[in-house]
Amino acid sequence: MSKNHYKFSFFNRRSPMLWGAIALALTLGACGETAPSADSDAADTADTTDTAASSEALKIGTLLPITGDLAQYGGPMQDSATLLVETVNGCGGVLGQPVQLISEDDQTDPAAGAAAMSKLAEVDQVSGVVGAAASSVSSAAVDIAVRNQVVEISPSATSPVFTEQAKAGDFDGYWFRTAPPDTFQGQALAQLAMDQGYETVAVIAINNDYGSGLVQSFAEAYTALGGTVVNQDNPTLYPPDASSFDSEVSSVFNGSPDAVLLVAYPETGSLILQAAFEQGFLDGETQVLLTDGMKDASIAELVGKDSDGSFVISGVMGTAPSAGGPGLEQFTAIYNDAFNRDPSVFDPNTWDATALIALAAEAAGDTSGTAIRDAIRNVANAPGTEVTDVCEALELIRQGEDINYQGASGPVDLDDQGDVVGSYDIWTVGDDGAIQVQETIEIGG
Repeated sequence: MSKNHYKFSFFNRRSPMLWGAIALALTLGACGETAPSADSDAADTADTTDTAASSEALKIGTLLPITGDLAQYGGPMQDSATLLVETVNGCGGVLGQPVQLISEDDQTDPAAGAAAMSKLAEVDQVSGVVGAAASSVSSAAVDIAVRNQVVEISPSATSPVFTEQAKAGDFDGYWFRTAPPDTFQGQALAQLAMDQGYETVAVIAINNDYGSGLVQSFAEAYTALGGTVVNQDNPTLYPPDASSFDSEVSSVFNGSPDAVLLVAYPETGSLILQAAFEQGFLDGETQVLLTDGMKDASIAELVGKDSDGSFVISGVMGTAPSAGGPGLEQFTAIYNDAFNRDPSVFDPNTWDATALIALAAEAAGDTSGTAIRDAIRNVANAPGTEVTDVCEALELIRQGEDINYQGASGPVDLDDQGDVVGSYDIWTVGDDGAIQVQETIEIGG
C-alpha cells in the first residue's frame, strides 16, 4: 500500500471521549498531513486562527516502513502507535489536549527516511518521532531530529553504532530506543550457536548498519566462546536492493560450515533462503540461524514449500528481543481487541516508544522536544510508582506523583546512551510454518 492510502483501525477501550474530530485528526495524520486541532471549527479557519493553542498540543510523528523491505513490520508498528495515541486521547490526552499523530512512510530507504524526517521536524514541527525501524534509516534521520531538537525514539533500530555515537555526544540526548542494541543480540546468537554445538559458522548479511553491526558483535562474542567464523575476514554482504543471490549463497555455504547465520529482512532474506534450497544447501548438513529481522509471521510462507508440501525452513532457529514486559498482557489484550490478531515482533516496542513521549510531555508540563528529552528518563526509570497502564500513568503524573513506567516490551529503563537492556527469545519455525518461542536468554549490559 502507498503511504497516502494506508488505513488505520481505531479502537477506544477505555472511554467514548474519542470524538469523531479526534479520529479525523489521526486519520489525516496517518496520511502524512498535518492533523487539525480537535476543534473542527478551528480547522475551517486554520489560515487566520492564532496558532498558539495548537502549538501547545503534543504532536508525535511516526517514521515507519509502510513499504519496502520491512513493510511486514511497518504496518503493524504503525497500528500500535495509532492505538496508543487513541488510548491516550480517550483518557484526556496530554496536558488537556488530544495528541496529534502525523505519519510518514520511510519506505525502508535512508534517503526517503531523511526526507520524511525533514518534513516531520521542519514542516509539521512534531516534538517526538517514533522510528525509524531500520538502523540505516534511523542513521539517516537522527541528525535531522537532533538539529531540530526533536526526540527520536526507535522501536527496532538495533545497530551498536548508535551507542557509540551517543557516548560521543553526537545526539545531545535526543536519541532513544526501546529495543536493545545488537551488542547484546550478538551475544545471544553466539550463545545459541554454542548451545547447538556449532563449532563453525559462516555469515551472510545485508550491507547496512544493521547487518554490519550485528555481524561484528556476533563474531566477537562467538570467537570469545571458542567458535570460528569461517569468513570473518571477508563476510558475505549483499546490497539492500539486490534481487538475485545465487553467487552469495554458493559462497557462504561453501565448505559446509556447521551453520550459516543470515542477517536480513524478510523480503530479501526469503529470496536468499529460496536460493539456498534450490542449490541443495538446506539438506540438514548445514543449519541456518536467523535474526530478529527475519522473525515475521509469514516468513515460512514467503520462502515456500518443497515438493512434498513441507515448509522449506521448518526447524530453522533464530533470536529476537523478547517482548516480555510487565505491561505485555494488557497491551496484547488491547491489540487483539482492536485488530483481531496477535502483535508482531516490534509492536510492543512501538507502543512503549509512543507512550514514553506522551508521558514525558505530561510530566514536563511542556510539549517541546527539549522538555520531553529532559523528562523521559524520569518517567521511564526508578524511582517512582511502577505502572503499566498508560492512562493510569498519566493520571498519577497529573496528581503530582513520580512514575516508573513498566512497558509491554520490557521495563524500558533508559541508560545514559538512550539504550535499554533485556532478554532474547530463541525462536524456531514449526512444521506448520508458525513461529514458536522455545526459551529466553537473559543478556545484561
